[in-house]
Amino acid sequence: MRLVGPSGEQVGIVPLAKALELAQEYDLDLVEVAANARPPVCKLMDYGKFKYESAMKAREARKNQAHTVIKEMKLRPKIDPHDYDTKKGHVVRFLKQGDKVKITIMFRGREQSRPELGFRLLQRLAEDVQDLGFIESNPKQDGRNMIMVLGPHKKKTEAMAEAREAQAARKAERQGVAPAEPAEEHAEA
Repeated sequence: MRLVGPSGEQVGIVPLAKALELAQEYDLDLVEVAANARPPVCKLMDYGKFKYESAMKAREARKNQAHTVIKEMKLRPKIDPHDYDTKKGHVVRFLKQGDKVKITIMFRGREQSRPELGFRLLQRLAEDVQDLGFIESNPKQDGRNMIMVLGPHKKKTEAMAEAREAQAARKAERQGVAPAEPAEEHAEA
């Protein structure tokens, strides 16, 4: 087998007994790295430490990963203007946070015979938020409901970074403004 030393140096081709002897001498584990190679490649390493470090790297990668979330907003075709503005505000907030928004128009009774009302409402909403998002899936009738999905122009990671920067700026402003006022009073006195 081809043996790689603890610091990555090539030891060479050695028999299994010699490799195990070296592993005991260094107080390390003998780990097979490439079983399909000819001859097989093994490495002397602390396997517990290796597993721990790889788990930490995976955890760090997951922490920086953005989860795509689909928020849902339900409307009725005969919605009051104020209620529409409130729902539109929620959609705007979701899109600013980088989330996708599924908008559902629920039809009941005779409203089902007038799907164009729901279609117009969805088009109006899409036009109102077009600077923040785009129509990812066009409005389509699904039984008693009409569904449309809006996607944000910004990626979730960009939105998260902007939110962190804004929060840091607000925190710095709060900390910076409070001590600055008493200092000015002492300067005047």
